[in-house]
Amino acid sequence: MRCALIEAEKASYPIAWMCDQLGVARSSFYAWRAAADTVTATAARRQVLAQLVKVVFDDSHGTYGCRRVAAELNRRGHPASVGLVADLMRELGLVACQPRSYKTTTVAGDRPVASPDLIEREFTAPAPGQRLVGSGSRREFHPPAPTEPCVIVSHYTAPAILVTRSCGTNASERTSTGILRRFP
Repeated sequence: MRCALIEAEKASYPIAWMCDQLGVARSSFYAWRAAADTVTATAARRQVLAQLVKVVFDDSHGTYGCRRVAAELNRRGHPASVGLVADLMRELGLVACQPRSYKTTTVAGDRPVASPDLIEREFTAPAPGQRLVGSGSRREFHPPAPTEPCVIVSHYTAPAILVTRSCGTNASERTSTGILRRFP
C-alpha cells in the first residue's frame, strides 16, 4: 500500500524522501516495483482454475455450487479445494441456482367432508356452558350489552372454543381476550 503510494507520487516528490517519510526501505520499494509486473505461480494457477470453474459452472447450466464444482474439478484432474473454488466463484460473480422440487403437503379428498352445523348458527344459550363449539379460525372478543349472553373465542391457533355465558355489568366479571374462562 505504501509502495503503491510512492509509485503514484514519484513524479511529484523524490523517491528517497517519500521512503524516508513513510518508513519504507528504498530497497523494499524497488523490489516491490520489480515484482509488481510479474505473475506468480499461485496467480497463474488461480487464473487457470478460474477458467475451469467457469467451464464447469456453464456445463451444469448454473446449478452447481462450490462443492460440486470442486468435486468435478478434482474428478477431471485439477485439484482444488472447496474454499478456493468458492473464492473464485465469488470473484467471477457465479451464483448457483438450484431448482427446488415441489412438495404437495395437502391432498384434497374425492368429495367434500360433511360438517353439519349442529347449533345452526345460534350462538346464544339459555344458560352458561350449554353450547360449546370448536373453530380453527382466530376471532376477536366483541363485548355484548351487559344483559345479553356473549361468546368468548380463544386467541390460540389451536382449535378455539366458543363458550357462552352471561356477562356481568362490571369489568371484573368480563373475560379478557386470549383467556378462556367459564362463569357460573
